[in-house]
Amino acid sequence: MSLELFDLKGKVAFITGSTQGLGMAIAMGLGNAGARIVVNGRSQFKMDVALHEYKSAGITATGYCFDVTKEDQVIEHITLIEKEVGPIDILVNNAGINRRIPLVEMSVSDFSDVLDIDLVAPFVVSKNVVKGMINRSHGKIINICSMMSELGRNTVGAYAAAKGGLKMLTKNMATEWAKHNIQVNGIGPGYFATPLTAPIRVEGDPFNDFIINRTPAARWGDPNDLQGAAIFLASNASNFVNGHILYVDGGILATIGKPANED
Repeated sequence: MSLELFDLKGKVAFITGSTQGLGMAIAMGLGNAGARIVVNGRSQFKMDVALHEYKSAGITATGYCFDVTKEDQVIEHITLIEKEVGPIDILVNNAGINRRIPLVEMSVSDFSDVLDIDLVAPFVVSKNVVKGMINRSHGKIINICSMMSELGRNTVGAYAAAKGGLKMLTKNMATEWAKHNIQVNGIGPGYFATPLTAPIRVEGDPFNDFIINRTPAARWGDPNDLQGAAIFLASNASNFVNGHILYVDGGILATIGKPANED
């Protein structure tokens, strides 16, 4: 098998929510595979810092600040991106939030905010990017799902509802657009070591111990662990892969778990 199957040279990859965290790690991976990166976020300060990081890594990246939940802004900036950078070959719907609140205490506003960013925004962005992909008869769309696309957990009801919906939206996008040579798939990250999880990733913290014990790989994921999956789903190597959710979780979904005292 030729490594050219995974080569993204000449491709334009647009990654939402890519000024930090997992979105940045995915964008770095696609950039190192040759893609020209389009960075999205809502904070100009975070954008400036992110673009400096991309440049320092030797990755060609262009940034656009806009809200992916607002269709007028999405349409305006997709037009601008395709004019200034080039036609979008790869779309990664990564932008997302979580509000950890028990459902009985959660306001409708908080519930709606999570669904708007985690589920509605991928629909809004995809429907407007895919029109160009259909005209060109090729494209790759990757939706960042979650283990919560399959499982529930206390205080993440809105997030799980959104990510479960995103899993099914991915399958329906694939169903409608595969005939245009567009592959739509998802990545479902497990528990990853990011700045947001740093406070609980300490030895002796009950949740840290739970994750280590629950994960067959016995560790938190490194954000760079997502890069191979992203490159595969963005490249010609996945040209007959449609509607699949690739879970990158260290094996959590493969097992019922083990007792705390089991080696």
